[in-house]
Amino acid sequence: MKSCVVFLLLFLAAATQTFGQTPTPSPKPNDSDVVKISTNLIRLDVTVLDARGKPIADLRPDEIELYENGQKQKITGLTFISGAARQPAVKPEQIDKGAIAPPPTQLKAEQVRRTFALVVDDLTLSFESAYQTRRALKKFVDEQMVDGDLVAIIRTGAGIGALQQFTSDKRILYAAIEKVKWNPLGNGGISAFAPLQSVLPADPDAPEPEAGERTAEGVEREFNDFRESYFATGALGALEYVVNGMSELPGRKSVVFFSEGFALTNTNAEGFAEGSRSLDPIQRLIENANRASVIVYSIDPRGLVYTGLTAADDTSGRTAQDVDAAMSERRTKLNDTQASLRYISEETGGFALVNNNDITGGIGKVLEDQSYYLVTYEPDTDTFDAAKLRFNKIDVKVLRAGAKARYRSGFFNVADRE
Repeated sequence: MKSCVVFLLLFLAAATQTFGQTPTPSPKPNDSDVVKISTNLIRLDVTVLDARGKPIADLRPDEIELYENGQKQKITGLTFISGAARQPAVKPEQIDKGAIAPPPTQLKAEQVRRTFALVVDDLTLSFESAYQTRRALKKFVDEQMVDGDLVAIIRTGAGIGALQQFTSDKRILYAAIEKVKWNPLGNGGISAFAPLQSVLPADPDAPEPEAGERTAEGVEREFNDFRESYFATGALGALEYVVNGMSELPGRKSVVFFSEGFALTNTNAEGFAEGSRSLDPIQRLIENANRASVIVYSIDPRGLVYTGLTAADDTSGRTAQDVDAAMSERRTKLNDTQASLRYISEETGGFALVNNNDITGGIGKVLEDQSYYLVTYEPDTDTFDAAKLRFNKIDVKVLRAGAKARYRSGFFNVADRE
């Protein structure tokens, strides 16, 4: 599976540096620059890893190639930005959690190295997943957050005031973690899958439903799918709001999304598969994240999920074929919801952690992924041709043996306007 990451950065200045020429003096690129797209210059954010998954910091200009819509582009700038922490984190025992918190420390833009929004999808998380997410958040603040980090802990059901929570003050973050709980009004149950309930034995004299006929089970399944899509749309809308609000924030901008995912397909009452209502919000989220230069990393708190029969399942009234069909439906739902998390992350340049019980380790991988290259090139005249309104596909090739590049899949050919 191809793993990739791109940042599309817009710079209104047209002065660039070409390899092999003596450049005129110009300001050195800074990782706190606002990343956008302009018709003059495109700067991409590319993560390059070695065979062990560690960042490569000494890549030469002749070891990287960039293609836009299949056409090789002339790279005019290559700058490595290190995301490594410059100062150690404050140890947990040094923090007096019972003391009255002073006014939040205001970091200057040049002091911000990394900006994280830890978004908890409490509209869809199960009780078990909410508990595991809360534990991981506490460990992040205690052990993984460092000086220069600007962090917010946001719940999808918290309302539009969420963006006021960006801070470097750990005591404020502890207060936000206390609010991360299972939402009984949401779509999440107690565990990843609702247990099977007993059913009345089927009437042997009842006629078999015809193809395309709406059945009672089909109507119930259609209603459940609609309910799930309702909460999924709300969660995706909240995530999109966070992404849009982060567009002007400094530093390396990343969203860590704790969610059990969203169904990409549904089955209607007639038994036919169709695209879910989540598809349009997902695509809109990806487009806005790419334009705001925000990477989305997804973490499935369900961990390694068992999809077979458990003690909580009641198979009374079901045949062996019915039980097999129910287990198959669980596996399909798990794969479908995880596929949506992978799709969101890969299209925005991140990665998804699924089928893994080590959530803290997953956050650690996100933190290791904060070193990157700024790759600059000048687009051709067709890149922003308003008459074509096409999606510009990006491909990056690293020529060093064993190296892998992660980047965004591309961008729509509409330049930002003041």
